[in-house]
Formats: sequence, structure tokens, C-alpha cells
Amino acid sequence: MPLSVFSLLLVVFSLTTGEFVIAGILPDVAAGLSVSVGSAGLLVTAYAVGMIVGGPLVTLATARVPRKPLIAGLIVVSMVGNLGSAFAPGYALAVVSRFVAGLVVATFFAVAIATVVSMAPPGKAVSTIAKVTMGLNLGIVAGSPLGTVLGHHLGWRATFGAVAAISGIALLLVLRFVPAQAATGSVRGELRVLADRDVWQAIGLTVLGNVGVVTVFTYIAPLLTDVSGFSSELLPVLLVLYGVGAVAGNYLGGRWADKALLPSLAWMLAALVVALAAAWLGSPVKPVMIGLVFVLGMLAFGIVPGMQARVIAAGSSAPTLAVAVNASGFQLAAAVAGLLGGQVISREPQSIYLLAAVLTVAGLGIALHALRRERLSTDSRR
Repeated sequence: MPLSVFSLLLVVFSLTTGEFVIAGILPDVAAGLSVSVGSAGLLVTAYAVGMIVGGPLVTLATARVPRKPLIAGLIVVSMVGNLGSAFAPGYALAVVSRFVAGLVVATFFAVAIATVVSMAPPGKAVSTIAKVTMGLNLGIVAGSPLGTVLGHHLGWRATFGAVAAISGIALLLVLRFVPAQAATGSVRGELRVLADRDVWQAIGLTVLGNVGVVTVFTYIAPLLTDVSGFSSELLPVLLVLYGVGAVAGNYLGGRWADKALLPSLAWMLAALVVALAAAWLGSPVKPVMIGLVFVLGMLAFGIVPGMQARVIAAGSSAPTLAVAVNASGFQLAAAVAGLLGGQVISREPQSIYLLAAVLTVAGLGIALHALRRERLSTDSRR
């Protein structure tokens, strides 16, 4: 892997760890800030709101900044947000710090993906994207658990300090190895791309294609313990299995999408619908669920590189804002997933799998519609 790509992967790893690690240290954060766990949960909301708001606004505000200094500046802002979280003397500043940390994430993803696509060899754009988005998998599988352990032993403030330190190391690598590139474009050009129907279709594919499986992942702990009957001691092992599937899916999904973007997305979404339906029917059977945990992780992250590439292809004239809005859309999907799952988990937990399958069918419908349009367009040119 080129060091330029690795440096961006390391940033993604730090950002993902910074986003998800708070789930494991939330009670410690609440105690340290002298607030309830429910109030501490608003730190998660502040980060998400920062991502949703920051995606379009920060991207537009920095449209004329050359990519390399922009990437460096975004990393610095993230470091400030995490250091603010580490040293916040009170709850209010901690909330502001989490908002600041989230504010630049969507724009960073957009600029980083646009940068690696421009550096990718011919025909390898999606697999190159997959190398960067692997930082997501590693942040969830390794970064968050390690950050939780660090927080429990050295205090929750040390966790945010460590995230900032990793970002600092990544910043040095970016400055050394990422090549200089021109600005992403003009504000007018970036805004113009949002008038394209294909861009919104690609963003809709991301939102609807992911909301189902994100709903399952949000509530995967009670689903595996309360519905499938696994012990709480086995839960970390199953989450690692999900993560191994996610890493494999991210790699394979990128390779498959390089060969046939929309067809690969369509069949992976169809397979995801089948896997979710199988989990709904087979969730009380432990051996079945062990296999499905791996499959769900693989398919959930197998679709990610192709969806990013689809947005870039649809918004090729000014892809940065499109990808940033796409990242905000994914965050919105996560928020919706939490609300939908919360309505079901207390009544019929097993039905979350069925709900997720139905939601994923909507994403599959968009993929099939886009594939049909692409084939009709190809036929008309012959």
C-alpha cells in the first residue's frame, strides 16, 4: 500500500475511533463530568450533528483551498476537538469539543476519497477507495475496543488524547507523502452538482442501502444476547467476527466494484436482504447466527466502496461536495436507524432483522433502477 494512501487510512482510523470509542467509556465520561449517562449521550449527538452540518458547509467554505493543505487543516481541527474533549473542565465545553471534532469529518472523507481516486491506477479506483475506507473497519474492530481499555485503565481523557496523538502522527505522514493537488473546485461548481438527479439517486442509495444494516449493528448486543442467547462474555468475540467480515467485505467489495460497479452493488444488496431475512428466521439458532454475523459484516462493508465510487461517478464534475453530503446522509441514516430500532427493540426485538431487510429492499430498488438506466443508455449508444 502506498504511504500516501496509508496516511489517509490512518486519519480515517483515528476519526472512526474518536467517533465510536465513546460508547465504551460513556459511564466514565458521565462520572468525570458529573452528569447523567443520558446527558453524556448528547456528546454522541453533538458529534453526529457536527458531521451532518459540517459536510456541506465546511466543504463549500473550503472549495478553493488546495487539497493537501486542506486535508492538513481538517486534521488539525479534529485534533483540537479531541484535545478539547480530553481537557474539557466541564460538560458544556465537552459538548462543543465533540461538535468541533465531528464538524470536519465528512469534508475530510470527501477530499481524501477524491484525492486517492486521482492517484489510483486505471481501473483500480474503487479498490483504492476500499484501502482508505478500511480505516473505518479498523477503527470499529480495533480502535474502539483498545480506546475503551485505555480509558478504563488510564481514564477517559487519555482515550481522547490518544486519538488526537494518532491524528498527529497521521498529519506528519500526510505532509510528507500525500502529493500536492489543486483545489477541489469553485463554490458555484460544487453547488451545481447538487442539481443532478443522478447524484441524489446515488446519495439515496447510500442512505437506504445502509439504514437497515446500521439498525441491526446499533442493537447488535441485545440481539445477540437477548434473542440469540449468547452470553455477554462471547459478545466481544462475535463483534470481532463481525469486524473480520467487514475487513474482508471492504477488500472484496472494492475489487468487485472495480470490475462492475452497479451489478456488484445490486447483487450484494440482494444478498444482504437474504442474510437479514435469514437472521430474522434463524436468530434463535446459535450456529446459524455465528455464520450470519460474519456474513452481515462482510456485506455491510462490502457495499461501502462501491457506493462512494457511485457518488463520485455521478458527481464527477464536482465530486467533493457530493461525497461530503453523502457522508452526512450516512450519518442521518444512522440517526434514523437508532430511532427506528428503538421503537422495535422493546416490543419484538427479533423483528429488527425483518425491518432491516425491508429497508434494504428500498436500497436494492434504487440500485436496480440505476442499473437498468445504465444498460438502456449503453444500448442506445450502440
